Amino acid sequence: MAGKEVVAAGFIVFRCLSSEIQYLLLQTSYGRHHWSPPKGHVDPGESEFETALRETTEEAGLQKSHLEIIDNFKKTLHYPVKGKSKRVVYWLAKMKDPEMSVTLSDEHIDFKWLKLDEANKLITQFKDLQTVLDETDEFLQTGCYFNGTIYG
Repeated sequence: MAGKEVVAAGFIVFRCLSSEIQYLLLQTSYGRHHWSPPKGHVDPGESEFETALRETTEEAGLQKSHLEIIDNFKKTLHYPVKGKSKRVVYWLAKMKDPEMSVTLSDEHIDFKWLKLDEANKLITQFKDLQTVLDETDEFLQTGCYFNGTIYG
């Protein structure tokens, strides 16, 4: 069991507010109180995408109906945690209502909506997550996705 891969999934949630892209980061209530997008471990019998939806609802109070899922964007991270290999899969989701409130679970103590540079300053210990956010922002700034409308 020690060699078994740990799998988690979540959403990189963003909103467009005053023509500015902001990313949702949650601060954990445990450990070093690190910041990350909503995510969690895949339960037995659950798909990674189902996990992403469940965890985003549990951790941030955001349901699928609140989100516009961007189908053509998915990123996977691999890193070691406590001697095990961990894989985290992220999909991209836009808030349909950028003013909707976030409701935290007891797993988190704070949340912030941040521009890319501000978000990357909070997650400095996770270089691979910074890279994913950079790639996400580049994707959103290109012709693939602009001002909340998918083109192409």
